[in-house]
Amino acid sequence: MARPDYKSALIVGAGPGLSASFARLCAAEGWILSLAARTPGDLSELCSQTGAQAYACDASDPEAVAALFAGLDEEGSTPDVVLYNASGRERGPISELNAERVRDAIMVSGYGGFLVAQEAVKRMEPNGHGAVLFTGASASVKGYAQSAPFAMGKFALRGLAQSMARELAPKGIHVAHFVIDGGIRNPLRPERVDEADNPDSMLCPDAIADTYMHVLKQDRSAWTWEIELRPWVERF
Repeated sequence: MARPDYKSALIVGAGPGLSASFARLCAAEGWILSLAARTPGDLSELCSQTGAQAYACDASDPEAVAALFAGLDEEGSTPDVVLYNASGRERGPISELNAERVRDAIMVSGYGGFLVAQEAVKRMEPNGHGAVLFTGASASVKGYAQSAPFAMGKFALRGLAQSMARELAPKGIHVAHFVIDGGIRNPLRPERVDEADNPDSMLCPDAIADTYMHVLKQDRSAWTWEIELRPWVERF
């Protein structure tokens, strides 16, 4: 079986938790690793752990995204794996939501995913090689009360992933969308249930990252375009 040979990765919307777990796996593979976030100073510890370089980028700004990729090109760090992990949230009753903040949330979750993917694919298509991964959520497939902006953004991201997967798989570019159907364990947000009665009630970020890496290493004859990950306490 012919498995992909990746050499560099970019994580957009990098931070603690899932992004950090995936970054450590990329570093273990020996890949050139780049991290992008609105506040790259927060990534200094992760950069020290992984040897990554951090960059400032507002994923919803076309000029900022284009500049990010142009800079990576100049540094010889053009990614052949891109993970889009950024999202925007705005909660509240539909009649009370602030329209500007709703727009901003959708721009980050959906439009930002498009901008990053477009720049990545421009560079992957000539080589017939690459992978674009999108982090989705329960809201990618079911809208919750008082969470319409998040659902709108994540529905858009899932539609983008579907369309890209069908267009780009024949060109050698693997596009995959991950429905994270549950809360991700985070030291800053401890589990709210008794672990003795409900072990593994939240998703382990290292376990999610393992799944991302497994998908990246799939043979092209059996690529996954979407996978759902959920703890056993979640209702289907």
